[in-house]
Amino acid sequence: MNQTLKLLDVVALLTDCPEQGLVRGQVGTIVEVYEPGVFEVEFSDTQGRMYALEVLRAEQLMVLYHQPIADKQPSTAS
Repeated sequence: MNQTLKLLDVVALLTDCPEQGLVRGQVGTIVEVYEPGVFEVEFSDTQGRMYALEVLRAEQLMVLYHQPIADKQPSTAS
């Protein structure tokens, strides 16, 4: 996946991480960048209580966007 991840990005987990008790689709926030492609991600519940803090690779994450992205065009179905 060709994306730039940075501090404070909201991300979704792309893979299950059973040893950490995390499953694909859970949402977290990047709270630390250790080196290119390696991030500490905080996972919190809807009350803001952290339930997991894990070091993950860029391949395991997808950035979530809460607004339109100017340089991205929506795909059209034929």
